[in-house]
Amino acid sequence: MNQPVYELSEVQKVYDGRIVLNINQLSIQRGEILALVGPSGAGKSTLLRLLNFLEPASQGTIRFDGQPATPELDLAQRRRVTTVFQRPLLLQRSVRANLRYGPGLRGQKLAEAVEAEWLGRLGLTPLADQAAPKLSAGEAQRVALARALVTQPDVLLLDEPTANLDPNNVGIIESIIQTENQRSGMTVVLVTHNIFQARRIAHRTALLWAGELIEVGETEQFFNRPGREETAAFVRGDTVY
Repeated sequence: MNQPVYELSEVQKVYDGRIVLNINQLSIQRGEILALVGPSGAGKSTLLRLLNFLEPASQGTIRFDGQPATPELDLAQRRRVTTVFQRPLLLQRSVRANLRYGPGLRGQKLAEAVEAEWLGRLGLTPLADQAAPKLSAGEAQRVALARALVTQPDVLLLDEPTANLDPNNVGIIESIIQTENQRSGMTVVLVTHNIFQARRIAHRTALLWAGELIEVGETEQFFNRPGREETAAFVRGDTVY
């Protein structure tokens, strides 16, 4: 059996003396799409920051591909993981320049054919020379996704990537995520408030509630035969705090 890409054990994250994340055990399998759901303030985005090495755990162990995810983790390993945030932070340059940015940081030149492919796949070709500040929210999010994917990450972390977007943009982004997962085996961790999105594209779904990992399982079972009442309440749409 393949080694999980992430293994978390007794992980806590503490801010100002308050435990905001407390996960006893979690393994994220190589090549899966894992959706993280839960109410606001449950710790979903905090977990994503730990997985992207933006912050260290206050306690416990996180292993990435078998290596401790400490501040000393090699830059080459860190670059295998990339994140697309809910509010994309684009360079104040053209769409084309944004796509070239990641490879440029790695001392590489983005091949024209690869650039053209991603512009086309995400419907950005007519906007290639448009300045990023002039883009709509959906267009900006598609640019952010393309910018992440041109670097060919092993792990893609997504923090509410389709929040407040129209159905057309949601469909484009979900399709690209699924296609790249199937094509390259890229691992995807998706934070979403949209349980329908989790049902559509995730292999497994995990519920975070008040910083605790309540339940994680195959998506079909998670939604249709949850093992915990908290999960059943969340799936039903009951208010959960």
